[in-house]
Amino acid sequence: MTETIDIKFRGPTLGPNGMVASAHPLASHSGVEVMRRGGNAFDAAMAMSALLPVVKPALNHLGGDAYVLVYPRAEGKVTAICSGGKAPAKATLDAYSRGIPQHGGAAVAIPGLVDAWEVFHGRWCTRPREELMAPAISAARDGVPVTRELALGLGGTTRFFAKYENMARALYIDGRPPHFGEILGQPALANTLERIAREGRSALYEGEIAEKLAAGVQAAGGHMTPDDLASHSADVLEPLSVDYREYTVFETPPNSQGLILLEELKIAEGWDLASWGHLSPDAVHHMVEAKKLAFEDRQRFVGDRTFVDFDPQRLLTPEHAAQRRALVDPARARPTNDPAPSSDTTSFVVIDGEGNMCSFIQSLYAQWGSAVAIDGTGIIMNNRMTGFSLDPTHPNVLAPGKRTMHTLNTYLVFKDGEPYIAGNTPGGDYQVQTNFQILTAMLDHGFDPQQAIDAARWGDNTGVLRVEDHMPEETQRELARRGHNVQPVNRTVAPMGRAQVIMREASGVLIGGSDERGEGSAAGS
Repeated sequence: MTETIDIKFRGPTLGPNGMVASAHPLASHSGVEVMRRGGNAFDAAMAMSALLPVVKPALNHLGGDAYVLVYPRAEGKVTAICSGGKAPAKATLDAYSRGIPQHGGAAVAIPGLVDAWEVFHGRWCTRPREELMAPAISAARDGVPVTRELALGLGGTTRFFAKYENMARALYIDGRPPHFGEILGQPALANTLERIAREGRSALYEGEIAEKLAAGVQAAGGHMTPDDLASHSADVLEPLSVDYREYTVFETPPNSQGLILLEELKIAEGWDLASWGHLSPDAVHHMVEAKKLAFEDRQRFVGDRTFVDFDPQRLLTPEHAAQRRALVDPARARPTNDPAPSSDTTSFVVIDGEGNMCSFIQSLYAQWGSAVAIDGTGIIMNNRMTGFSLDPTHPNVLAPGKRTMHTLNTYLVFKDGEPYIAGNTPGGDYQVQTNFQILTAMLDHGFDPQQAIDAARWGDNTGVLRVEDHMPEETQRELARRGHNVQPVNRTVAPMGRAQVIMREASGVLIGGSDERGEGSAAGS
């Protein structure tokens, strides 16, 4: 039976003609405005993606990556764009003999976001790039109000940015972190966005800006060259999918970790989660154990398929799921010691009135990425190199031209062949755990998107099972009794994501939910 939990849910956002959900209200507003003017879901997504580096510079930027799932109703199929940048040609194991630094130029991989825009806009958008990027250009040039989240983030950077002065020049006002409500202008970023709007990917990957990016990264100790930038191209791929009960769930393929979410679902499909009850001890325990088994497979197999010979479909068969499921002890937790990569990002979803769907996630990896800002461009660079292993036997070992195993992933769900759900979340290794919980809340327990997002979450990492403090106390006690290392955390600081979800009912009504743990919103038309 379906159960609810004892907290007050805010209602979801409803709309008949279009719906967006993102981590920033201005981004959500820009997407809705595009659809109100006759643009499709992909036009809205292009405008939102361009605006997010302006309003959330700690989490994503033009020097970062993007992973996208696209469902154009007219084509009748889902397509994945995976645009996580490769390691530079000079990024050898010998060059990193002392380890991969968290910050500085040596942490920078080739950025992928702008090339993803080129593919995305060229294939599915109906409006000119200049029109769709105009809100982002205006926001950067005229300035945007600093939100509480951005003010708090920048307020803690004084000592950090003293070492990385280019970051302070890009984001401070009069040499200090901006305060809540102040207007932050980024004129250099506006100029760069304007060039990209006119010229497309060549504005960033070739010519003057490419030279500046390479020189800035090298001056900060990195290896990226103009040739590395010119050689980057987004991968346009067939997504992975599984049937989960009566639904079909699509995910971004490797080098994305999306297959881990699908494996979790296939393991869980053998249990009657609905009868156990949402957030019951049995349901949470078994889901945590499914997560552990799927992550063990990630550590053993997953890497850039250009370099690693493995078939992700092997991990998604009913036979493999049954073998993994048989390892779950209903009464005792399995030991775990996952790595804990530092990461942060932002994401959004769009569905229009025609049933076109898009799930989009973009990132610098860690907050503030590599802390390398390129003077004269307004661009902040990623630190995605830190996702590599330096163990020569590991499938994710660093190699020149290789893409690291990527935490970024997005999902789309179909019901009876019809578009049903678009969703995603930031959160590094927590992404596929949070997506797992939100999907089962909707598909097994009948929750709407906002209910599923608001419900208490768990996250298993580095041998600790973090549970939000509104998780039922009985469940917390029983999980501890079964051997889980339970650590309650306040939901306002919990690391388990800031999810965005839209559901499309059979009537065509769109139901949007945005995570109350963040500052975003769902908006409809």
